[in-house]
Amino acid sequence: MLVVVDYGLGNLRSVKKALEKAGAEVVISSEPSMLEMADGIVLPGVGAFRDGMENLSELSECIKREAEHGKPLLGICLGMQMLLTESEEGGVYEGLDIIPGKVVRFESKGNNRDNKIPHMGWNSIKIKENHWILDGVEDNSYFYFVHSYYARVASSYEVASCTYITDFSAVIATKNVVGTQFHPEKSGDTGLRILHNFVRECRR
Repeated sequence: MLVVVDYGLGNLRSVKKALEKAGAEVVISSEPSMLEMADGIVLPGVGAFRDGMENLSELSECIKREAEHGKPLLGICLGMQMLLTESEEGGVYEGLDIIPGKVVRFESKGNNRDNKIPHMGWNSIKIKENHWILDGVEDNSYFYFVHSYYARVASSYEVASCTYITDFSAVIATKNVVGTQFHPEKSGDTGLRILHNFVRECRR
């Protein structure tokens, strides 16, 4: 059983449906007891970092504890950014600090339409290292992105990168914790493969 964390931000239903299509039994919940019972946790998110962390509130410690115990954790978009140490969105705010790193804003360069913020639409990723979350995913595969800020992490945590204005982390990971800047639930069959890989890891 997987739990999609409900903290008031994110397209919970579409994430749930996509995970179910990938073969999982899925519950949407904001109860710590459900996170403790789950085989895996998915932290989705759309919106501002500060609001996300404020809404997460007491669930933060539970998520960190379950991750430390080895439970698979997947952060999607804002959910991925919240895995990091801090964000500069609207000030400086602390994240979950599960993966060391900082969330920073794209800096637009000129008036070229390719430099518009947010980065929105399909873009390809460059796979940097083998990781179970990318099993069956080819290099330069396309995924769907919507974001104005991106994760800046050490290369040892970067599984795949993407380029828009600058190179940025598209997939990050440490042990049982994975984050995707793109939305796998909106990325067709290739995104479904990502979710299938996560579901498979939760069953081990």
